[in-house]
Amino acid sequence: MTHVVFLLLPGVHLLEVAGPAQVFTSASAHGQPYRLSYVAEQEQVPSAQGLPLTARVSWPPLGPGDLVLVPGWQAATLRDGPGFGADTLERLRAHHAAGGTVASVCAGAEALGRAGLLHGRRCTTHHAHQDELALRFPDATVVRDVLFTADDRVVTSAGIASGIDLTLHLLAARHGPALAAQVARDMVVYARRNGHEPQTSAMLRYRSHLDDTVHRVQDLIDARFAEPLTLAHLAAQAGVSPRTLTRLFGRATGGLTPLRYQQTLRVEHATHLIDHGATVESAARDVGFEDARMLRRLRARTVG
Repeated sequence: MTHVVFLLLPGVHLLEVAGPAQVFTSASAHGQPYRLSYVAEQEQVPSAQGLPLTARVSWPPLGPGDLVLVPGWQAATLRDGPGFGADTLERLRAHHAAGGTVASVCAGAEALGRAGLLHGRRCTTHHAHQDELALRFPDATVVRDVLFTADDRVVTSAGIASGIDLTLHLLAARHGPALAAQVARDMVVYARRNGHEPQTSAMLRYRSHLDDTVHRVQDLIDARFAEPLTLAHLAAQAGVSPRTLTRLFGRATGGLTPLRYQQTLRVEHATHLIDHGATVESAARDVGFEDARMLRRLRARTVG
């Protein structure tokens, strides 16, 4: 189990709490139990949207595998924000120093900066605050026009809804892209990654659609990509004809067939094995190719 602590300030934006909280709650429903806690310097925390929140004032015990996330708050400037006291900022520093991860959404990056956690690191925040963040913390590298950044267990995201992208990234990094894609599907959101980087896995790259039939087939292929899977079998599992499945799959994935999607997963996994010391021949066998020639051809086509 991983403990996620949301550190709240008066004026907190509800979506910056609820979005990431829902990601971790959905992950728990898929067998990755997360415990969520809400901590503040006072028990009653007014939100920017008028709904009051109740938090605990004492911190729970945390370990290196746990996460502290600071949502943003409503303020004209970062300097005008409510801010945390010295004890809370020391808690943030100590958690990171002990090997834990800290994260922020929107203006929450200001709290990480005041705790000294942005020094020498890449970070981002809402576009309205980027200039001020760079001025307030000149030793940080503020990256503009991205959804989030990750640098040595300090993870920062842009504004409001980007907290969902940040937490999907954390799930993918810890549990693999398949779980992140499943959670994104449950929440009916795009399984996006960082704004300036390509998707790193086909399990995410071809999941940004809302066709439930295609998602069910992709779930099956994701779990069994090393096995022979015929179009007829996949169509029967989805409850449609092979012709209909081909049409729906191509429309949802930008032109892929189920076989091409399966081959893409095989090549990605084989490449990972080769990068970690496996021979082309053994990697080909592990991912389901009968020999290495097909893998070589497909990898050459991908590079080309």
